[in-house]
Amino acid sequence: MPRLSSPPIFRGRNLNTGIRVATLLLLFPASATAQGFLEQFSYEGLGLTAIGVDFGAIASNNLTTEPVGGLRIDYGAFGPKVRLVFGASYFKGEFSDEKIAEFEQKLANVVQDPSGDFTIDVGSVTLADVEAFLDLQYLPGGWGRVQPYLGLGASAHIRNGDGAAIDGTFVEDALDTVAAGMNVTVGLEVAIVRWLSVLAELRGGLTSELRTVSARGGLMYRLP
Repeated sequence: MPRLSSPPIFRGRNLNTGIRVATLLLLFPASATAQGFLEQFSYEGLGLTAIGVDFGAIASNNLTTEPVGGLRIDYGAFGPKVRLVFGASYFKGEFSDEKIAEFEQKLANVVQDPSGDFTIDVGSVTLADVEAFLDLQYLPGGWGRVQPYLGLGASAHIRNGDGAAIDGTFVEDALDTVAAGMNVTVGLEVAIVRWLSVLAELRGGLTSELRTVSARGGLMYRLP
């Protein structure tokens, strides 16, 4: 009785070749789609398009709520409905009463005084923060002159601590830092005229030492 054999495509090397071809056919459309998507993002659309200022109030987990102000530059389209914005802001706040009381209590715990009649008054300790940031802002569909936006970005912070009780100590050195952070923004830009817009924005910031949230308003001058 003749022996039955498998069709040639299922034999040894032919089987491996068939698997490779099928895999390439499956991967090629996905690779082409990803490449086409990435090609939409380019530096060609970048350039100075607008300059703005903003003011508001900023609150944090450690400091009192204080005024904050900044400058920003719209540097044009980085991709479909995505623009590049960078700028800087500044605020200076005092450490909250709760944080100062906690610091004073820790100092009191290490004081050796049998009479126990000592007092510790640290006083006011401030922290100034200069922030430089770069955001990618997504622009969904707007309504007439109203353009909402959502942003995600990175930031760098130069901080300086100050206070009569900490000046010249290692505590001041610990507060004088440079830190990296992340930002999340949500806002509205409303065109008053073709070259001038009003901003309303909520902005959250996260660093290893400080978490902040701010509400800001501002003006953007759009270049012709």
